[in-house]
Amino acid sequence: MQDHSSVTLDKIQQAALDEFSEKGFRGASLRQIVKHAGVTTGAFYGYFSSKEALFASIVEPHAAALMGRFMEAQSSFAELPEKEQPEHLGVESGSYLHWMVDYICRHREPVKLLLCRAEGTYYESFIHNMVEVEVESTLQYMQVLRRLGQDVPNLDRQMCHILASGMFSGIFEVVIHDMPYEQAMRYVNQLRDFYTAGWMKLMTP
Repeated sequence: MQDHSSVTLDKIQQAALDEFSEKGFRGASLRQIVKHAGVTTGAFYGYFSSKEALFASIVEPHAAALMGRFMEAQSSFAELPEKEQPEHLGVESGSYLHWMVDYICRHREPVKLLLCRAEGTYYESFIHNMVEVEVESTLQYMQVLRRLGQDVPNLDRQMCHILASGMFSGIFEVVIHDMPYEQAMRYVNQLRDFYTAGWMKLMTP
């Protein structure tokens, strides 16, 4: 049985989820959140120091899960012996994407806040941060290919950023619009195949 404190916390977070989902962080009214949660403003501040702290309490577990697994996939690939990396291109990322689609489909509402309603918070750069990690990993992989003797065309950081941004935008597009799980997974698989083939083409002299 939940204690009174836990029940109140749940009410505040559910009211906040509804308000943030409708209006975004900037437009959300703390007064409305408190009203719909059925608590006083004083009671609210017994749980959270600010509207942003409340927002973070909802999205941080999901930001940590998505970014943590993403970094694990990047590290797993980078730690492979360099000679083995070309044959693993897309394997680790594919595994992560499957996991990510499943995760987002199971946590749609808070992840939508993270991806679409975070302007004005620390989390508004979440997708940009993922893109930057992807860009850095891509540049490092091109160096690996050169050390393996391949004549890799010169792709600068800006071009890599454009391509990575397009990839993540496409992937998140298919999973934040309430697509059924099977459809989202099919689209993401097609996007992964498209971008993997594209990167291989660009990296071939």
